[in-house]
Amino acid sequence: MPSPARPPGRTATRGLAVAGAVAAAALVQLVGDPVLGVDLVFIQGDQEPRDLDTAAFVLFAAVAALLGWALLALLERFAPARARTVWTATAVVVLVLSMLPVLNVEATGGAKAVLALAHVAVAAVLIPPLRRTAKETPA
Repeated sequence: MPSPARPPGRTATRGLAVAGAVAAAALVQLVGDPVLGVDLVFIQGDQEPRDLDTAAFVLFAAVAALLGWALLALLERFAPARARTVWTATAVVVLVLSMLPVLNVEATGGAKAVLALAHVAVAAVLIPPLRRTAKETPA
C-alpha cells in the first residue's frame, strides 16, 4: 500500500505561493485585456502613457512576492518571536498602500478595476500560505 503523499515543505510551499501570485496577476491581465477588452493604458503625472501587458503584470507580481518572502525570512531570523504577526500586518499595509497609485493614475474605470483586482489577487494567493509557513517562536 503506497504511503500518503507528504505535504510540501516550507520552501516549496512558499515557492508555489510566489508562482501562484504571479499566475494570478497574469490571469487578471489576460482576462481584463484580451478577453474583456479593457485598455490597460495608464498615465501618471507628466509621464508618457504606458500600456501594461502581461509581462509587466508578471514582473511586478514576481518582485512583490519575492520581496514579501525575503521580508518574512529576515523577520524569522532577526525577530522570530513576532515574525508571523509583523509580516502579516506589513503585508496587509503594503496591499492597502499599493492601491494609492491606482487612485492617482489617469485611466479608464475598467483599467483601474483590473489593476486593483490584480493587487488583491496577488495578495490573496500569497499572504495565506506565507503566513501559514511562518515560524513564530515563543519569546
